Amino acid sequence: MSPSSDAKTPLSRHLPPRTFVKLAIAWGVVLVFMLGGPTWLHAPIDPVVAIIAFGVIFATILVAAFGVVHEADYLAHQLGEPYGTLILTLSIVSIEVILIAAVLLGPGENPTIGRDSIFAVMMIILNLVMGICLLLGGRRFGEQEYNSQGALAYISMTLLLAGIGLILPNTLSSGDGTFLPAQAVAFALLTIVLYAAFLLMQTRAYRRYFIQPDLGSLTIPLDNGGTPSEPAPVDRGGVVIHSVLLVALMLPIVLLAHDLALVIDFGIATVGAPLALGGVLIAIIVFTPESITAIKAALDNQLQRSINLCLGAFVSTVGLTVPAVLIVGLVTGKRVVMGVSPSETVLLLLTVGLTTLTFLGQRASALQGTLHLTLFAVFGVLLFVT
Repeated sequence: MSPSSDAKTPLSRHLPPRTFVKLAIAWGVVLVFMLGGPTWLHAPIDPVVAIIAFGVIFATILVAAFGVVHEADYLAHQLGEPYGTLILTLSIVSIEVILIAAVLLGPGENPTIGRDSIFAVMMIILNLVMGICLLLGGRRFGEQEYNSQGALAYISMTLLLAGIGLILPNTLSSGDGTFLPAQAVAFALLTIVLYAAFLLMQTRAYRRYFIQPDLGSLTIPLDNGGTPSEPAPVDRGGVVIHSVLLVALMLPIVLLAHDLALVIDFGIATVGAPLALGGVLIAIIVFTPESITAIKAALDNQLQRSINLCLGAFVSTVGLTVPAVLIVGLVTGKRVVMGVSPSETVLLLLTVGLTTLTFLGQRASALQGTLHLTLFAVFGVLLFVT
């Protein structure tokens, strides 16, 4: 080992130049918008300014989100599954909750932004991204193995949480897809408790459900002495550094959320686009890095990690977003519509049913991926042609 490598400090080992670049870009854009944003984005907004602002903020959030994914991946390798994937999922979903709250609290009236974002995440993650994972992974490896117990646990949570949060409001006495205040408090608390219990069981008693099934059958590598090698020790210093970096890359997204909400509201109103497009944009912005990670995992024949990322992301989305949106609505007095439309209800049930059949066995193939992609195409048609 060279003296130069010995001389490296823990900080220099864990903070490569590209991380400095991401931090500099993200915080630089935050500073620019803090100084000039109130002037540029003051109504009436110039359309050219709005387009430029959206492009800059969109790119910055993507850069920061990719940085979050990188830091979460390091933590995943250090802490193992399902902790690593859980950290990544919770980080990404937290960003989504922040963006939804910013739009909900913006100057425009968008009472369906929470519902639209959750539904868009379902269609994008469970049909588009999962479909791509199954299609590409199936074409490369044929049939891919996964742990069906973990997949079905995610699907059960999806059915219950999405049913309570998105379908049940349409059957209540309010008649407009909203919860009464007492109902909102009760269901927000119930969702939080259920999701917390699921996380506790996922990371403890039932952790084995969410691990690639063939890992246990792999031969333990031997060192030169012929004895099983010890697991690599956790780099506690690295975990701390990368955790701090993860937070430092998330904060710019939080600070830019308000400006992004202003631009989205202006753009939708100007071009007369459907309000649901705002939820789709938030889903795309937030879940692009995680989606790429899931597709890479499928191409590495790690379908269980893809399932943890995709199905786990949607469970986290419902488990965190529904309570957050309901609480924001109660505290601010904003009207929050959670019930989906009849056509969306059909798509939701088709998605849950198809996902259940896809992961009912022990292997998945490109055939199931094609079916999921077809269902996403139906969603795309209904988004613009109603």
